Amino acid sequence: MPNFFEANKKYIIYGACSLAVLFVGIQLYRATNKPTIVKTIPLVRTVTVGATDSASSNVYPGTVHGRYESSLAFQVAGKINARYVNLGDKVKAGQVLMSLDPKDVKQSVEAAQATLAAAISNQQLAETNALRYRQLYASGATSKAALDTYNAQLDAANAKLREAQAQATVSGHQLEYTQLISDADGVVAGLIGEVGMVTGAGAVMATVVRDGEREVQITVPENVLTKLKIGQAATISFWALDNITCNGHIRDIASVADALTKTYRVNVTIDNMPQDAKLGMTAKVSFNNLTKDAETFVLPASAIYKVSDKTQVWLVKDKHVQLTNVKVSGFNGNDVLISEGLKSGDTVITAGVNKLVDKQEVRLANETAAK
Repeated sequence: MPNFFEANKKYIIYGACSLAVLFVGIQLYRATNKPTIVKTIPLVRTVTVGATDSASSNVYPGTVHGRYESSLAFQVAGKINARYVNLGDKVKAGQVLMSLDPKDVKQSVEAAQATLAAAISNQQLAETNALRYRQLYASGATSKAALDTYNAQLDAANAKLREAQAQATVSGHQLEYTQLISDADGVVAGLIGEVGMVTGAGAVMATVVRDGEREVQITVPENVLTKLKIGQAATISFWALDNITCNGHIRDIASVADALTKTYRVNVTIDNMPQDAKLGMTAKVSFNNLTKDAETFVLPASAIYKVSDKTQVWLVKDKHVQLTNVKVSGFNGNDVLISEGLKSGDTVITAGVNKLVDKQEVRLANETAAK
C-alpha cells in the first residue's frame, strides 16, 4: 500500500509552489508600496533683537498708590451681616465700613454683666459682714480668728469683683469690634468682605488709602539702582492721560531685591498730582540723567525659556534652533531687559519655546524688529 506522501505528492508540490508565489507577491507589494513619511517642520514666531535707545531704557512703568494705606480687619470672628461702602468711596475717620452679626457677642456681654452683678452683691455682703465683725471684735464680743475669716472673705470678694469688671470691659470691647471702622480719612481702595462671608479675626477685609501724598511704585534692575538716590528728580506721565506729565522725586529705595524678579522697588512721590489722575492708574517714570553702561535688548517675556536656575532663549541659526544663556536685568511691562547673552541681529523665538528641541529645523512665520 503506497504511503501518504507518495499518494499526494502532486498536491503537496502544487501547495508549496502556491505558498512561494504568495510570499513573493507580498514582498513585492511591500517593496513597491512603502508609506510616504512626511517631514513636519514647525512654524515659529521670532523677533530680531537690537539695542534699546536711551530714552526707552530709562522709562519704568508702575501704578499710582497712596503713601499711607490702612489694611483693616475685624478683631473678632463672625459672619458679615452688612457692608456700608463700595470700592472707590470716600470715607471719614470713625466711619463704619462693615459689621458682623453681633448675636453671639451680645450673649457673652449679657453673661459678663450677670457675673459682674453677682460679684457686686457678693462684695457688698462680704463688706457688710467684715464691718459687723470689726465692731464685735472692738467690743470684745468675738475672736480675732473670726474677724480674720471675714476680712479674708472680703478680700476674695473684692478680687472677684475686679475680675468680673475686667471681663465685662473685655466683652464690651468685643461688641465694639463687630464693627469695622476706618481709622483715617481716605478712599476705599480694596474690599474683600461681602455680606454672608464668615471671617476670622485678623483677616484683612478692606484697604483704605489715606488722603495726602500719592506716589508711583516702580521696579528697577540692579545696574540702574546704583545711579539712583533718595530725593532724585523724576518725570511722571500717565498712560490714560495724553500729554499730561508731572514732576516727582524718589522717596524710598528698597534695600533688598525681590526674590523672584531680582529687581528693586522704588517709590516715587508725585509732587503735583493731576486732577484727572486716579489711584491704580498706570504711570511711567523717567530719569533723564541716567546713561547706559552697556547694550541692552528688549524681548517679550514669552521668549524666556527657564530650566532650573538657567535663563535661556532659543536662537535661530541656519533655520535650526539652539539654546543660549542670557541675563535678565529688569522688566518693562510684558517685556524683559536682556543685558548679556545676545547681540544685535540675533533671531529669537518668541512663542512655543517649551516645545522645541536643540538643533531642530524650523520655519519662520514672521520676523519683526525689536528695539
